[in-house]
Amino acid sequence: MNLLWLQSGGCGGCTMSLLCADTPDLLTRLDASGIDLIWHPSLSEAGMDEALRLFEDIRSGHLRLDALCVEGSLLRGPHGTGRFHMLAGTGQPMIEWVRELAAVARYCVAVGSCAAFGGVTAGGSNPTDACGLQYDGRYPGGLLGKDYRSGAGLPAINVAGCPTHPDWVLDTLHLLARGELGADDLDDLARPRMYTDLLAHHGCPRNEFYEYKASAIEPSDLGCLMEHLGCMGTQAQADCNVRTWNGEGSCTRGGYACINCTAPEFEEPGHAFLRTPTVAGIPLGLPTDMPKAWFIALSSLAKAATPQRIKENARADHVVARPGRKPDRK
Repeated sequence: MNLLWLQSGGCGGCTMSLLCADTPDLLTRLDASGIDLIWHPSLSEAGMDEALRLFEDIRSGHLRLDALCVEGSLLRGPHGTGRFHMLAGTGQPMIEWVRELAAVARYCVAVGSCAAFGGVTAGGSNPTDACGLQYDGRYPGGLLGKDYRSGAGLPAINVAGCPTHPDWVLDTLHLLARGELGADDLDDLARPRMYTDLLAHHGCPRNEFYEYKASAIEPSDLGCLMEHLGCMGTQAQADCNVRTWNGEGSCTRGGYACINCTAPEFEEPGHAFLRTPTVAGIPLGLPTDMPKAWFIALSSLAKAATPQRIKENARADHVVARPGRKPDRK
């Protein structure tokens, strides 16, 4: 499978994350999947002259393009010209190249939330008129339009995340190379369900504190981050705490609240990332499938039943109360 990777308006963080693939490493994974990375702006030895020959060969039909990966949001400004981001040495805006190459690609993959939905680059007043490949924020459309379908009949596949987990990208590409990823394997935002059918909440090491609503107050506390510190792990569709980074890491494991970075418009939640907005003391960010009345009832019961050990540890930066054991029967 011939794979071409382009980088548009973004920080390159998804490529940096991709380099963390370690079971096995990136190049071994690509080789095992039968994927030929014909060009990547940061990882390829080929210079721009060679890259342009590749682009022309693809455009003319002399070279088959199986998968086009785009990292970073697409910059349509100023005034729809795309001239805020010109592809070096071509005199042609990046958005024009993406449109032309996407039109002949068998698969089109948006790597990261910027390429999928616009992401951080589209935040604020969005002076560059940034958008995703096939979404503009949470709305279908984007650069390619809502009706775009690749040569295989699929929409742009949104491997969303900020950054993406290396396995999300490599597993998606592996399935595409084997012809085993179809429309039914994508969710309602065209994200691969292999990682969005779970929540970041699943596997979180703070789940015992969550169950008893034993909440952290300070960022260094061990308790649940949802009630006060803005954690959206019960809403974020991703397997971050099941498929951890480098075998161990995730936001909540590192003491930082989940900000739901796989979702469109996560960059502008309407409040500080590390603060949970509430109404009458009830967090607005409830689990996606839990009615408010249930949360109030369960929260009250859970807090009443919280073991002393959990209360003490939730407000500490290390374990201060160890688990006890039941006394021996006499």
